[in-house]
Amino acid sequence: MRVFNALRFELLGKSKLGRYLLYALGETILVVIGILIALWVNRKNEESKRID
Repeated sequence: MRVFNALRFELLGKSKLGRYLLYALGETILVVIGILIALWVNRKNEESKRID
């Protein structure tokens, strides 16, 4: 987490808004992918419970 915070402060400190926005977009995409994987695993678990 420290690495991400340091990178964010470095990008904002140098007034590189474009790079910061790209970083923020990448972080958002990773969170969405994580949520989708969690939902997929949950659905698979629910299906296996119904079969048994």
